[in-house]
Amino acid sequence: MESWSYETGGAMQSKWRPGVAGAAVAAAAEVGLIHLGRTYGSTAEERDERLPGDDLVPHATVQTDHAITIDAPPSAVWPWLVQMGWGRGAWYTARWVDRLLFPDNGPSADRIVPALQDISVGTFIPDGKPETKTGLYVVALEPERVLVLRSNSHLPMSWRDRATLDWTWTFVLTPIDDGRRTRYHFRSRWVTTPWWFSLGGWLGIVPADFVMSRDHLRNVKKRAEQLALAA
Repeated sequence: MESWSYETGGAMQSKWRPGVAGAAVAAAAEVGLIHLGRTYGSTAEERDERLPGDDLVPHATVQTDHAITIDAPPSAVWPWLVQMGWGRGAWYTARWVDRLLFPDNGPSADRIVPALQDISVGTFIPDGKPETKTGLYVVALEPERVLVLRSNSHLPMSWRDRATLDWTWTFVLTPIDDGRRTRYHFRSRWVTTPWWFSLGGWLGIVPADFVMSRDHLRNVKKRAEQLALAA
């Protein structure tokens, strides 16, 4: 009987080992993606820096910081930022991401659209079909320097009576090398309720932010550098 018990236990352990190993790999990958989703491209100093808009969500559940150096002046970067939004210039994310997550949105603009350049504090920047009532408001703006957007609407309509979200997106352009180049820093901060929504944000939105923000940064860089060369 004792021999049977040992053999059975060994067989069960053999069956469990691949599952345990797979779970460990998945957990490690999730931790890595969360880290990248919070920090990709940014320095420790940038993550610690206080930026415009931080005071709007003083006790953020999550803060993400992403940054890139652009070989163009802020004047060549800024026009791409002010025309962002659903049905506008989009967000400069990869097209496969748009098709997968935002199939109703068109491709990101590859040119400056003069009609989309005039925004100010209070402007509503849509981030979904009109019937979703999803988008962000411009809450701070300093041309060629700072753009801060804020949303309480990035929730499915059916969730809005049982979950809350306060989300800011801050875009900062810092001239470097006597203004010939730009350090582009994108920060998001949010606080959510209830706990299950906050947990979903950590496990889902933060890892996804790595992919989306990485592509956004790279595509803004590409467009701005091309614009500067054409000037």
